[in-house]
Amino acid sequence: MILLGPSGCGKSTLLRMVAGLEDPTSGDVFIGDRRVNDVEPKLRDIAMVFQSYALYPHMTVAENIEFPLKVRGVAKAERAAAALKAADVLGLTDYMKRKPGQLSGGQRQRVALARAIVRDPAVFLMDEPLSNLDAKLRGDTRAELVDLHRRLDSTFIYVTHDQVEAMTMGSRVAVLNAGQLEQVGTPQDVYDHPASTFVAQFIGTPPMNLLQPGQLGSSDVRVGVRPEHLLIAAAGELEGTVRQVEHLGHEVLLLTESPAGRLTARVAPHADLPIVGETVRFDVAPHHLHRFDAVTGVRVP
Repeated sequence: MILLGPSGCGKSTLLRMVAGLEDPTSGDVFIGDRRVNDVEPKLRDIAMVFQSYALYPHMTVAENIEFPLKVRGVAKAERAAAALKAADVLGLTDYMKRKPGQLSGGQRQRVALARAIVRDPAVFLMDEPLSNLDAKLRGDTRAELVDLHRRLDSTFIYVTHDQVEAMTMGSRVAVLNAGQLEQVGTPQDVYDHPASTFVAQFIGTPPMNLLQPGQLGSSDVRVGVRPEHLLIAAAGELEGTVRQVEHLGHEVLLLTESPAGRLTARVAPHADLPIVGETVRFDVAPHHLHRFDAVTGVRVP
């Protein structure tokens, strides 16, 4: 389950309530069939992975991974074997005698993950664990996490503001906005059928185009259209003046200004692309239009 939303929307607070680090003002927290509102964090059978790694700098990788078992009083030989098994899953076997200061950011993050795995918890809680990594490493670690989830077959609750992480990693996504749950669904469902204008513009890069009320619909409805569904057509219903052309190799983004506001179109590279200052017309198939209430922003069937 991915908890997705902008900074300050309540993602980490919700995660901390599951962990027992914050008390909910109302409602219940269940882990399996067990209500845990009044259960201490250490007794909830959860493991948390933080954005900042939170490794002990004076301990080796092996000692860091073993530490949760040491606190529980597990025998030395047993915890060493468990640590080695967790390290092997994440490709850390060759680094067991090193200290965190001798590791890269990605390796440190994997040590933090191994320390969580070794506990074999009911729930893994992850609070933006990849945000300190560079783009390539983030992509590689993202793939490792997906593979890890598949192998462990455990419950992961993963907090992020990065929609790419949400779309590529999540079985389901919960979109939060200012402490409110906007929508829960599979990544594809949330993308294809956004429940509100907020979700429509938060999910998708570039975001969905939202027209002014009354354009391509009645005055009490705002129509939305994804950039990939705007097609250049001589007799199209929408018109825009090109302000920017962004060449991304496999695709081109046309940023235009129109009476409907800003319109962004995603098109394939070709020789006859419009240039800056040129006026273009766009058409869109009716089945690609999304309709939202002009006042509440809620999706209209």
